[in-house]
Order: sequence, then C-alpha cells, then structure tokens
Amino acid sequence: MSKKKKKPDNVADNPGILPYGSNVGAPAIKSTDVETWKVEKVLKTNHYFEARYKEIRNEYLQMMESYQYNKLVYESEFKFEPIKGETYYLYQRENGKLWLSLIEPDQWDQIFIGAFKLDSNDKWEKVNE
Repeated sequence: MSKKKKKPDNVADNPGILPYGSNVGAPAIKSTDVETWKVEKVLKTNHYFEARYKEIRNEYLQMMESYQYNKLVYESEFKFEPIKGETYYLYQRENGKLWLSLIEPDQWDQIFIGAFKLDSNDKWEKVNE
C-alpha cells in the first residue's frame, strides 16, 4: 500500500485558480471597479449617439428643405431652358401659380418667393440675396 504524503494546510492543489493569494508572499488581489468604467463608457457612448443623431437630423432637415425648393421650382411655369450656375427668380401670380423668371425682383412689382440657381446635378439651390 502506498502511503499518501500529507501536504501542509497552507498549500493549495491549484493555486492559479483561487480568487485570493495562496501564500503570504502572493500579491494582493483587488477586484477592479468595473461599475465606474461602465458608467463612464455609457455616458461617452450616449453622448456620441446623441451628437450623431443631431447631425443626421440636421442633414435630413436640410435635404427636405432642398427637396421642397426643387419641387417648387420644377413645378413652376417657365418657358426657357435654365443655364446651370445662373440665378433665376421665382414669383407667385395673383391666382397662386408660381413662375420662374430672369428678371430680378427690384426691377418690377411682383410677389417674389426666392432666388434659385441650378447646380451641376440639376438641383435647384436657394440663393440668399
């Protein structure tokens, strides 16, 4: 019969998996404060998503405004082919119909809606004059 050698009480079979040091000389094991890290990362991530949402929202609003201007101009009456890069003037008749003209608003007395330029993509851009 083989005799089992008795090991001392302060020796662990698998010291590498213990949640604490297995001897007096082992380094102190401290749990990390994960909650503080989580809170910091959640705040930072939420700030990113909020900022990105605002950017996308503003881009969408600008696109919708541009769409509305294009719809107004393309649905208006005009009997010429607009030249890209030139400024044209949108007016409203007394019956409510819109029409596009080459004549600037200070040269006559018409209901002026806005000034527009046709860009290289055939999109009407509002001109602030």
